[in-house]
Amino acid sequence: MKQMYAPEIHHRRSIRLKGYDYSQAGAYFVTICAHKRKYLFGNIVNDEMALSEYGKIVENVWYNLTGHYQNIKLDKFIVMPNHIHGIIVLIDVDIVGAGLKPAPTDLTKYYPLS
Repeated sequence: MKQMYAPEIHHRRSIRLKGYDYSQAGAYFVTICAHKRKYLFGNIVNDEMALSEYGKIVENVWYNLTGHYQNIKLDKFIVMPNHIHGIIVLIDVDIVGAGLKPAPTDLTKYYPLS
């Protein structure tokens, strides 16, 4: 059964700590939702996630983040039908010039959908 997002029911307040510097080193749990929480990334089939083309793109981009950002490590990650969860670990943030700017690489790709 598909559950639709209802903002009057599902409204969440920020869980960010006031005054905490989120640019410092550490592990960060990240959730990113699809536009209007649409089931864009796939569906659950026989209790397993079956990725759509968009889901495959999201998965590919996640695993290539370390090629774009030199000061991160990736931990657990999962694609759900309308959102993703992942843990990104910021490392070496005190190195001069290590900011979160993408590293110059040839990994930038265009992902056409067939």
